[in-house]
Amino acid sequence: MHSINWGDVTAVFDALDTAMNRVLDLPLDSLSTAERFAVLGRCEKLRCRLPAVEHDVINALARQATMAELGGKLSHALTDRLHISQAEAGRRIQTAQDLGRRHGITGEPLPPVLAATAAAQRSGALNTDHVRVIRNFWHQLPGWVDSATRDQAEADLAGHATGFGPEQLSALADKVADAINPDGNFSDEDRARSRGLTLGPQNADGMSALRGYISPELRATLEAALAKLAAPGMCNPEQPEPVVSGTPDQDAIDSDTRSAAQRNHDGLLAGLRGLLASGDLGQHNGLPVSIIVTTTLAELEAAAGIARTGGGSRLPLSDVIRLASHARHYLAIFDGAKPLALYHTKRLASPAQRIMLYAKDRGCTRPGCPVSPFYCEVHHTNEYAKSRRTRIDELTLACGSDHKLVEPGGWTTRIRADGEVEWIPPPHLDHGQPRINAVHHPEKLLRHEAPHQGEAPHQGNEDDPRRRSG
Repeated sequence: MHSINWGDVTAVFDALDTAMNRVLDLPLDSLSTAERFAVLGRCEKLRCRLPAVEHDVINALARQATMAELGGKLSHALTDRLHISQAEAGRRIQTAQDLGRRHGITGEPLPPVLAATAAAQRSGALNTDHVRVIRNFWHQLPGWVDSATRDQAEADLAGHATGFGPEQLSALADKVADAINPDGNFSDEDRARSRGLTLGPQNADGMSALRGYISPELRATLEAALAKLAAPGMCNPEQPEPVVSGTPDQDAIDSDTRSAAQRNHDGLLAGLRGLLASGDLGQHNGLPVSIIVTTTLAELEAAAGIARTGGGSRLPLSDVIRLASHARHYLAIFDGAKPLALYHTKRLASPAQRIMLYAKDRGCTRPGCPVSPFYCEVHHTNEYAKSRRTRIDELTLACGSDHKLVEPGGWTTRIRADGEVEWIPPPHLDHGQPRINAVHHPEKLLRHEAPHQGEAPHQGNEDDPRRRSG
């Protein structure tokens, strides 16, 4: 590939913008039905081709850009600069790895992993759904399938995709996969590669979807545990004293109206609560592994509203009150938006300071970062090496990758007079982005009031083994 200067690049994109402006100004109302479909076809072709431009650029960033230049991981940089979701940033990076041009160890250029699919996309014949189907097919093939067979199957699917919709292409891909691997032979490595559980976002009612693929070992473990905990009459939250050990009596069994799926849910909950109560998990980020909930005194007194957990979830106050009946309680006191007291001279934050930060920050404070407190570290906005103190009004939360950005010549942080944590980028990364994170405090966008005043966290590590279910 020949080199090109930035002026040539901007000139081409400026011309593309100019052409797009002309397209947007076209008077299309007088077109016939056939002509309107032709316009939609031209739009779809352009939409299909555009991602092909990004693949090589993303791969070059992944290969050459330093963390300091990116301002963190590549996925975070794409999220910040393009205002896309973390999930979409990850998808674009993974797609670029398959469809973008590559380089060998010695720097020699290599074709894309999915060469036929990449070529069809560049021509505008495949859309993102077609690409997703072919990539899923490719990555789900067993490891023993040879390269020639893989390449031929991928090329065949890319060719057929030009005449199929994504649904038809997916059905064809399944048939091709069955033809290649009719006996369903998969190795331990294949199964390990496809394992995973994803906890989906909460719906408006607080419920969440749990989806994924579990290994044979996890399935066998669940079967053994749920055979006991999900049996009729066991771990029934509708009973005043749910049975979590021993054998339920016949009345408890006969009165159990739950479905098998509901019993599986309640049994899994009881097992996990028992594990938390055992204390065998030790500590995580300076606190015992436990449920931590923050709410306000006003919400507790009204027994209404929504609390927040250390994992970032919303929890109805009815559940909070039930958890609070067998939990340790902590009171966090704020002066406006600023927490009071809690100072010491050790470098590491105390458990009380960490719990206070759960209530104050609710997660990583770098603008746009959605990481919840469970996955954050405590950050000194006033460098400990200089101050030799750990004050609650100089501490904040930062996720692991963002915490590493605060270094000489990199990002800096400060807590303003109003208690807000401000992240200041180095000059080469400053593109006018926000410096305050409102992701964990949506109420700031809706009304003008102190968002954290009077929050009282509850550390819900159930110590009483008789109350592990409910």
